[in-house]
Amino acid sequence: MKKNKNTKMYLLFIAILAASLLAGCENITDPSVDATLPTVSSTYPVDSATGRAINTNITASFSEAMDPATMVAANFTLTDGVTSVIGNVTYDIPNELVTFAPAENLVAETTYTATVTTGGTDLTGNSLAADKVWTFTTEASGIGPAPVKLGTSGNFVILAKTAISTVPSSIITGDIGISPAAQSYITGFSQTDATGYSTSPQITGFIYASDMAPPTPSNMTTAIADMELAYTDAAGRITPDFTDLGTGAIGGLTLEPGLYTWGSTVTIPSGITISGNANDVWIFQITGDLNVSAAVNVILNGGAKARNIFWQLSGEATIGANSHFEGVVLSQTAITLGTGASINGRLLAQSQVALDQNTVTKPVL
Repeated sequence: MKKNKNTKMYLLFIAILAASLLAGCENITDPSVDATLPTVSSTYPVDSATGRAINTNITASFSEAMDPATMVAANFTLTDGVTSVIGNVTYDIPNELVTFAPAENLVAETTYTATVTTGGTDLTGNSLAADKVWTFTTEASGIGPAPVKLGTSGNFVILAKTAISTVPSSIITGDIGISPAAQSYITGFSQTDATGYSTSPQITGFIYASDMAPPTPSNMTTAIADMELAYTDAAGRITPDFTDLGTGAIGGLTLEPGLYTWGSTVTIPSGITISGNANDVWIFQITGDLNVSAAVNVILNGGAKARNIFWQLSGEATIGANSHFEGVVLSQTAITLGTGASINGRLLAQSQVALDQNTVTKPVL
């Protein structure tokens, strides 16, 4: 009898042990348990790239969503040889993209090494299998002043503090964002909400606002601060190459690289040409407003790039109906585009941006 009892207990023990081992095996093979290690799927600049802008941001995109809490400066570094570069690191949820924005312009004709470390994890805690390391080299200096540092505000094609509106339908290529105003102050876009961002059929990109899910609020605070720093940077340049050119009426002129300053409103009643090479830079400091008449075109010549053209103005920018504009607009107040106007550049306003069936395209880097 005793032997029988011992046998039964032994068999029960074996059964429990087998069940436990089986449960463990099921957990290992359970498809709901994420065991896939994330990878870096692409970078900007690409590995061994040359001729990159000295005010560029560095990015890495991933094979899956990452934990924003691990997308920090300790896990995304940039070095010039052994010297670390200081910068802000932000994570963009919908693009699964981490951005390193240097605090200062990089040095021309210099090779940099970017590293995303295994400290970065996905949403279930899986680390990168190995550090992702790549290099790139900056471009040679061009004619004119150093380009303005945009920081993380350069992640946006439209950025404002109080409102962004459109009379449909506009065509926007790039991300738009608002802060400290809430998402409700972005109007006319027929938004579809998601976690930390929204989308619109008028935008090839995403919409961000200060009241969306983290990490968007902190990202927007950083972007707005960087926009204000960029404005201060542009306004603070000294020793202009041209002062009060045309007494503020510059229609019909060809503008070579350099620092321009006006103590008044600038008007563009007829087409202008911005002429220079791909590395050349233009900064236009305007104490008053910028008024572009209807059906006026700003034309680039000789390889000039919109990303190197900066319009810094204390007043409001008004780009007339059916006109075309080029460059980065840094307005201390508002930016208004007339019906059918287009811009290749960025609209960065410390109050509002108002659109009316416009085409706004982020510049080629």
